[in-house]
Amino acid sequence: MDNPDIYVAIPAMDEQQELPLILQDLVEQQDAGRFHIYICINQPESYLQIPDKSAICQHNAQLLDYLRQLSVSNLHIIDKSSKGNGWDDKHSGVGWARKTLFDTILSVAAGEDIIVSLDADTRISPRYLASVRHTFARRPEIPALAVPYYHPLAGNEATNRAILRYECYMRNYAINLLRIGSPYGFTALGSAIAMRTEALRKIGGITPLPSGEDFYLLQKFRKMAPIGLYNEEMVFPSARPSNRVAFGTGPAIIKGAGGNWSAYPIYHHALFNDIENTYHRIPELFDHTIDTDFLHFLQTANKTASPTDIWKSIRQNVKDLPHFEQAFHEKADGLRILQYLRQKHREYPIRDEVALYDNLSLWMPNNLPEWYSKDTDFKNYTVKQLDHLRQMLLEVETKLRKK
Repeated sequence: MDNPDIYVAIPAMDEQQELPLILQDLVEQQDAGRFHIYICINQPESYLQIPDKSAICQHNAQLLDYLRQLSVSNLHIIDKSSKGNGWDDKHSGVGWARKTLFDTILSVAAGEDIIVSLDADTRISPRYLASVRHTFARRPEIPALAVPYYHPLAGNEATNRAILRYECYMRNYAINLLRIGSPYGFTALGSAIAMRTEALRKIGGITPLPSGEDFYLLQKFRKMAPIGLYNEEMVFPSARPSNRVAFGTGPAIIKGAGGNWSAYPIYHHALFNDIENTYHRIPELFDHTIDTDFLHFLQTANKTASPTDIWKSIRQNVKDLPHFEQAFHEKADGLRILQYLRQKHREYPIRDEVALYDNLSLWMPNNLPEWYSKDTDFKNYTVKQLDHLRQMLLEVETKLRKK
């Protein structure tokens, strides 16, 4: 299809301040051809009976009234918040909201149409939707796109420091995976994903997890085919603290502002070496059993007695090395890589400041600022200096994404 329709999917709960802004970006500014906006206002049904949740219920009711009064022909509202329409407690949260949005869109969209996943507190440029359509037209082989992102700084210094530290964690992780050629070198943000509807159907849709649904969605796409990593326009997610989900940006801001970064370490580049070495030795593994630290971890994670047990059946059921390599990466997926790195980091802990300094020294040896030192704690840098480190990582990551 030369000019596929775009379907924008936005979950929203208690977003009476932010949702009008992204709607303004969409309705008043986009130069994108045909596109449709689907918004799911959602909350658990039980919130109507919980006094502490009454404000959320009221705000959602106000959001519904606001949306219904808009004269926007391409706006579609999914009410999962008013009495009798809310989620049951076992099926609630952003994962179910995204599933409801995607399933609704799949019921009306053509195979080559595009779903753009956003969040209610995300901002986009006037060319964003057009740029996504252009990327998919230029890359017909990709099923999905992990869009570049950038968190604008707010007025609160503690929040600014936290989001900059969190971005350093995310970008450092993505850069290391991209550097070693991992198929899972992407950052998963629900507000920074786009996909072909046909591809979403093929992978069976999104799994409605309470947290991390965006990561598992991209991982499912990647197991089907390589995904796109570069787009001319970014998305600009909010850097606000939030405890609506168990992990992700919002909880990271809360923990980080309190000084707890244990769940988001800066991994040293050396921790990725054995993964890279294992990748290089896949042809050997196709012929016979070999031993690497990463393979030993995969053996343990898959609860098998010996490394032979993991790969023997795969060798017997694939016809050539490319198919074996694909099967290997399905076993050694993004979740296993993260688990391995967490284990290695516990065994060989390196201070975040030292790890980032060593990594940047490797990637940008001639561009380190004079004030930058591995001995300086992150909390002793100014917001401007932390932002400079973020920009350095963004530069390295962008070059790798473009490849």
